Amino acid sequence: MIPSVSPPPAAPGHWFVYVLWSDTLARTYVGLAVDVSRRVRQHGGELAGGARTTRAGRPWCLAGWYGPFPDRGGATRAERAVKALKGPARLRWVADVGG
Repeated sequence: MIPSVSPPPAAPGHWFVYVLWSDTLARTYVGLAVDVSRRVRQHGGELAGGARTTRAGRPWCLAGWYGPFPDRGGATRAERAVKALKGPARLRWVADVGG
């Protein structure tokens, strides 16, 4: 089981990269958002709008996050770097640099 972390405070105009963990599937999911708390609730099915790939494997917990980035471009580059990693390496990335 991966411990859940607290989401960053929403910062209008600033972007965050986040990593979710599913104990059910033993998988990670990487995304980006301005309001990570709201986005995690969407992935969990509490609010409409979660990604199709996270419908399976609920509940998802927030394993970590990185940011804020001043623009979506910076967050997108970081998201790509994390997505290039697999499974536990994504969680180590979070532990090493932020979240």
